[in-house]
Amino acid sequence: MHTRHGAALAATLLAATLALTGCGSGQPSASSSAGSAKTVTIFAAASMKTTFTSLGKTFEASHPGVTVTFNFAGSQALADQITQGAPADAFASANDANMATVTSAGLNAGESKQYATNQLEIAVPPDNPAKIAAFADLAKPGIKLVICAPAVPCGAATVKVEQATGVTLTPVSEEQAVTDVLAKVQAGEADAGLVYRTDVIAAKDSVKGIEFAESAKAINNNTIVALKNGPQAALGQEFVDLVLSAEGQKVLANAGFGAPAK
Repeated sequence: MHTRHGAALAATLLAATLALTGCGSGQPSASSSAGSAKTVTIFAAASMKTTFTSLGKTFEASHPGVTVTFNFAGSQALADQITQGAPADAFASANDANMATVTSAGLNAGESKQYATNQLEIAVPPDNPAKIAAFADLAKPGIKLVICAPAVPCGAATVKVEQATGVTLTPVSEEQAVTDVLAKVQAGEADAGLVYRTDVIAAKDSVKGIEFAESAKAINNNTIVALKNGPQAALGQEFVDLVLSAEGQKVLANAGFGAPAK
């Protein structure tokens, strides 16, 4: 009897020891890993793709178990999606007007912050076949010009420059995102496109950039805010904080963005 009881007790202790060893190991169980994994979703203007993708990796590195996903598109489209209930934790707009669409609906977790400025630049194919040299050249007959639609921040800036200069443009197409304008120039489907300075820098040798003084008449303020209804609103605010930090500002400056207006 004592032998049987002793063997049973030993088996019980062994089982308990194995269970404790498994729980205390450095390898989390599948269920605990799934429970700790989180995804923060950032809706950001198309012009932010390069910089925010980089900052997303920085954020993930400092937040183990967190994945950053982005929805890059025209700011107007993003603002519309957010007001219609799309799940997002933070919103970065390429201008004030589309940010106002979100904040006026009371969807912001706090006050929106300006994190950068940007301005237009002419993008042409590397060989510049149409010999574009100035903003007024874009209005010449026969020029295949692509611009952003007026409701998109880069399109609104284009309209401001037209009004300030008295130059009327007749584009062959109006796109819903600045990246679509750039893509048409890169593909040789346009003689020129109006994009942001940062897009020209990011495109490297695939296009040639032509600066024009008139762009100073339509500088866009880039603004960002965490969204109070976001599934991971607290993480959304932490991403906003990263963008506004010295580290985030350095990444933006290196990409060609201007500093926030003081």
